[in-house]
Amino acid sequence: MNSFTPRQHISHRFDHAIRLLALALLLAILAACAPANAAAPQTPGASTQPGVVPSLAPSETLTGEPTGTRTPKPSPTPDLRLKPEDWQQWSVTPQVSANAIAIYRRGLEQGTDPTHFSKIGDCQNVPTYFLGMFDDPEKYTLGEDYAYLLPTIEHFAGSWNRTSAAVKGGYNVASVLSPLMANEDICEPGETPLQCELRLHNPSIAIISMETWWSKKPGDEYEKYMRQILDQVIEHGAVPIIATKADNLEGDHRINQVIAKLAYEYDIPMWNFWAATDPLWHHGLTNDGFHLTVGHNDFDDRLAMRYGWPWRNLTGLQAIDAVWNAVQE
Repeated sequence: MNSFTPRQHISHRFDHAIRLLALALLLAILAACAPANAAAPQTPGASTQPGVVPSLAPSETLTGEPTGTRTPKPSPTPDLRLKPEDWQQWSVTPQVSANAIAIYRRGLEQGTDPTHFSKIGDCQNVPTYFLGMFDDPEKYTLGEDYAYLLPTIEHFAGSWNRTSAAVKGGYNVASVLSPLMANEDICEPGETPLQCELRLHNPSIAIISMETWWSKKPGDEYEKYMRQILDQVIEHGAVPIIATKADNLEGDHRINQVIAKLAYEYDIPMWNFWAATDPLWHHGLTNDGFHLTVGHNDFDDRLAMRYGWPWRNLTGLQAIDAVWNAVQE
């Protein structure tokens, strides 16, 4: 029989105690790693239905999932356009949106003519004064600064001096929507001047410049009819270029405010003609406050560019050029 000395006995008991302590610690660790039998507390609002994974709170992540690996939701593209109430600060030459390009491309699919544009408006749109000279090189001078516009002039040859079925002295936003105002010699029975023009010329771009309006009529009446014009032009597949006017016969610029509002809402090009004439003497208008002052269409002549009409023709051409170049890109 083995015998132990007191020192050996104490050492043996101490070793035994250490082994027991180590065994207890091992059992505790194993118990902590084992799955719990009790149900885990539910996150408020979490689903308890079988087979449905409870949704995580925004601050939670799945076990073992590295924080920050979720795909972030894309932020909406910020709208950097100036607001309609700031229309006087809009550029003269229109900004061309993706929506305008989409209208143009859809129009081509529908069969619009990419070499045609139409004019829709009152007496300030008749070809004798407005844009008609660009079909005759002897009636205008671009000069070095505006020579870049020549390809656009050549591309739309024939549309510049053409008499539109939707242009006539005395026309307004209501007139071009009335069959009673259509030219019976060229329009079909029941056609409005606008419908007649879209059918006859089949444009891919339409410049809409409606200055004439009854000064005592509210702006919302003008807006109602202009909306119908825009809807029909867009449905046809032509890009509408809506123009502000130089005059302020109504006294509070409410018509130009409506035009800017519609350009913003429809996301279409706005030719801010008002901004082009505002720096001119008397805003480029005659004493009646409506008709433009007349000058030669020599855009390289400073004296000629003191008058309203040369600026109308130059910036109208620039508006069409801006849209055409944008849709080509």
